[in-house]
Amino acid sequence: MSEAQLVTGEAVALDLQPAALPSRVVAGLIDASLQLVVLLVVGGIVTATSLDVSEAAAQALSILLLIVTFIVYPVTFETLLRGRTPGKAAMGLRVVRDDGGPIAFRQALVRGLSGAFLERPGITVFVAGIVSSLLNPQGKRLGDLMAGTVVLRERVPVRGGAVAQMPPQLAGWAAGLDLSGLGNELALSVRQFVSRSDQLTTASRDQLGGQLVAAVTAAVGPAPAGAPGWAVLSAVLAERRRRESERLAGPVAAYAPRSAPLPRTEPSPAAEPEASPQAGPGGFAPPG
Repeated sequence: MSEAQLVTGEAVALDLQPAALPSRVVAGLIDASLQLVVLLVVGGIVTATSLDVSEAAAQALSILLLIVTFIVYPVTFETLLRGRTPGKAAMGLRVVRDDGGPIAFRQALVRGLSGAFLERPGITVFVAGIVSSLLNPQGKRLGDLMAGTVVLRERVPVRGGAVAQMPPQLAGWAAGLDLSGLGNELALSVRQFVSRSDQLTTASRDQLGGQLVAAVTAAVGPAPAGAPGWAVLSAVLAERRRRESERLAGPVAAYAPRSAPLPRTEPSPAAEPEASPQAGPGGFAPPG
């Protein structure tokens, strides 16, 4: 099974290995054992306390117990533990979205329903799920294909480098961009260029930078007149990272308590700004 390369919102390539089938089977057996314990314990309690109920009520309780055991269990754990169940945690596995982001309740629910109704009911469908996992390059089972998820062995990022900073002159422009057309591969190329531009020759930097600026502006819209290429690329990448961070952080408080006013201080004499020989038109100066 080949390794999968996912790209985060910061355009950081993560060298992540899809979970091998044996490790997923072991994780599934651990979860199945815990589910069996839940089924026996709760079933025993229900049986002991519902001796006088009607047959229809007993059947309804049995169905409810099965739903709790085989649907609520995985959905709850994968939602609260961000893609993990006790079995997956024991085996060092995690479910993530196809783009590498954490799953939400919707993906966990689709996986739970597909597991309960498509992959467990009979041996034929169970075998189909195994075949799907073996044939898919990322080891996806039926639930992963339906939910847009993949189960990975957790590892650390293998590519680092400097993080692109937002040029103040382009912050307003970048905030209004539609970044939906900026694909992961292009974002990764931009990040690698920005973080390693000082290692390139001037000719290579100008040529590659021009190509990337053309590709990025074609995807997000024209850049402000006079903005250097490196500044445009840094602004787009920094804005992409900011939006991804806000999305992962969730909704923020719309109200912030008023802080105490700062003490008034006498302004100090303005210092003479140092001239930058690398500064370009519009006040832009490359980092470093």
